[in-house]
Amino acid sequence: MLELLTQTRIGAGRAQRAGLLLLALVLAPALAQGNPRLASLGIEIWPEYDRAGAVLVILNGELAPDVKLPAQVSLRIPAASGGPSAIAFANAAGGNLLNLQHETSTVGNAIVLKFELPERFLHVEFYAPIATALPARSFTYTWPGDFAADRVRAVVQEPATSSNLQLEPNLELASTGRDGLRYKAGDLGALAAGKPLPVTVRYTKLEMRPTAEIMKLAPAQAPDAASATAPPAPAAPAGAPFPVSVLVLLVVALLAIGGLLMFAWWRGRAPRTQALAHGACTKCGAPRHAGDRFCGRCGAKLA
Repeated sequence: MLELLTQTRIGAGRAQRAGLLLLALVLAPALAQGNPRLASLGIEIWPEYDRAGAVLVILNGELAPDVKLPAQVSLRIPAASGGPSAIAFANAAGGNLLNLQHETSTVGNAIVLKFELPERFLHVEFYAPIATALPARSFTYTWPGDFAADRVRAVVQEPATSSNLQLEPNLELASTGRDGLRYKAGDLGALAAGKPLPVTVRYTKLEMRPTAEIMKLAPAQAPDAASATAPPAPAAPAGAPFPVSVLVLLVVALLAIGGLLMFAWWRGRAPRTQALAHGACTKCGAPRHAGDRFCGRCGAKLA
């Protein structure tokens, strides 16, 4: 019974992917004809990262140098996503992201995003559902071919506690990120306008919690609507020396405190010095009067 259920799910998934691929083939030429060319396209897939039963898909594009700005752009994402979680732009690769105003419309199984890109770097995020009832899990994202791209690179994040990761196309470059997670990456060459590109991820996972909860990582953050956002600065490693700027501030603060203490001491000593100049008591500093042989305050004998 379990085997039959699994085969049924796989067959339904294949039929759905075939339908999406057919729709992409029909709509891609019309959208791609009006879109500018991309110098590079990055496709990142993070299965079950910070939402249970969902895959975070991140698209990063750089317009070709000869594209005039601002550029009118149309891009499709799966309708099952419910819409984008972030659409942003930047003026440099890896630069701060700013939210981008956009229009949406639904055509078949796709949501069409339309916007004006003021800079060369584009960033889009959305969540797509993934079935998690069974340990064997599979997800396919199909790039709809809405742009021609000179270079395409795919990156897949391996879910925490998962095993048997399989990718189509095969991504051979493996690495471990600063977040402690493993990634697979690969360069897929150039991509013509109107040509869809499916990326399939299969793995086994018994844990129902998402990766961010298991690894105690921060959830993905959308760019700020009013101002640019930058990733948090990395913490200083244990045993690292203080930055020079911190040491300078400490020295300045100590010198200021020392100066205040010296000034307070001088103010307290000034009256005594003035009295001694006129024959004050050498023991307590009290002023003396003509003819005094003993101090009127402490009783000391006056010279």
